Amino acid sequence: MSPIALTPMLFALLLSYALVNVLTCIPRRIGLNLTFVFFCLFALAASLFTTLPDGKGLVTIVFTLMGLLAGWGLATQLLMVRPDPRKLPQLVRDPGAPGNGHIAVVYFAHGEPEEYNPIGWINQFREFDQHKIRFIPFFLRPVFLFKLRQKYLHSGGSDHAGMHQKMIDLLEQSFRSQGDTTTHFYLSFLDDEPHPDAAVIQALNDGASRIVVAEVFLTVSNHTTEGEEQIKKLEVDKYGIPVDFTGPLWDSTTLMDVFVKRADASLDGTPREKVGILLVGHGQPDEWDQEFPTETEHENQFRQGICDRLVKAGYLQENIAMAWMEFKDPRPTAAVEIFHQKGLEKVLYFPTAISADAIHSVADIPELVGKAKVPASFPRLNMGAWNDDPQVIQAIKEKIDAVMP
Repeated sequence: MSPIALTPMLFALLLSYALVNVLTCIPRRIGLNLTFVFFCLFALAASLFTTLPDGKGLVTIVFTLMGLLAGWGLATQLLMVRPDPRKLPQLVRDPGAPGNGHIAVVYFAHGEPEEYNPIGWINQFREFDQHKIRFIPFFLRPVFLFKLRQKYLHSGGSDHAGMHQKMIDLLEQSFRSQGDTTTHFYLSFLDDEPHPDAAVIQALNDGASRIVVAEVFLTVSNHTTEGEEQIKKLEVDKYGIPVDFTGPLWDSTTLMDVFVKRADASLDGTPREKVGILLVGHGQPDEWDQEFPTETEHENQFRQGICDRLVKAGYLQENIAMAWMEFKDPRPTAAVEIFHQKGLEKVLYFPTAISADAIHSVADIPELVGKAKVPASFPRLNMGAWNDDPQVIQAIKEKIDAVMP
């Protein structure tokens, strides 16, 4: 085949490469990438028009398809190896330098960018691949990221970080109201900036004499482990500074009580025996249950604690169901359909593992609940993430108090 006949394959490669970029880029770059897609599409059409009449049309089409697959695969591979751009601040404190006596509380939560940014999921895909966990097939990952971007655009962005800022502010106010004027507070995230190791460096630079990491997660999992490992790599012990981790909130009875309070506040005259309660856990791959069994165990124990309190408050055991958002069954859809078949008047569903409203709680779980084959008029109330409820703040503070002197 002549070099000219290979031209369609080259433009096909560029076209699919550009298409991956269109599907996964940040919103403000869609226009530029889309322009390049149209250019490649026009060039491909023109080259096919030129080369197909040469009598080797089948070969040209085969090579063109090969170019499309090669471009898609190349772009996807480059996307999956994109480096995490985070940078740590410089640690300027000298080892052995005495602190100024204050305690630093590093508030550590999951995190989610305010605007669409694929790096968090790229890191997650790499972790899945490392552990040989099947989730999204390699060639479908650009489509997954495209759908994630659509959820961001539909939701108007994520207020996850903003909500956690409110929560840490309320936490600090709680300490100040009890006469603590010296403890410093630092916000950090696993999947957003700043990361927990960056927050610890800032605390050290500020002269902290003790560091308490408040783990605002539900369970002990790969997420909490990753944050702890980031901090341990700093070798803070060289500075003679003790670091304590509060542990997550799966066993907090104060946090469990929040769910009962919210259910009661949403009755609006409906009898408790006519209300369906759906407790939706996050879920993790079965493969991770072997390495981090506490993730699933803690989610189940936490939801059982909520269930026990709901029953004590007058809700019917048979009208309380548990489901999973991903990786595990059952999913929320079936429970909602059963609630409707039983003649219940409304469903209250809780994203039980989400600390602050995020794409999971405002888009993913409502989408699953919305797939239930019930009349559109059947009330299904999203009770939202934990957020800045005073009892949530109290639950976090109790964990901190338990490890502070």
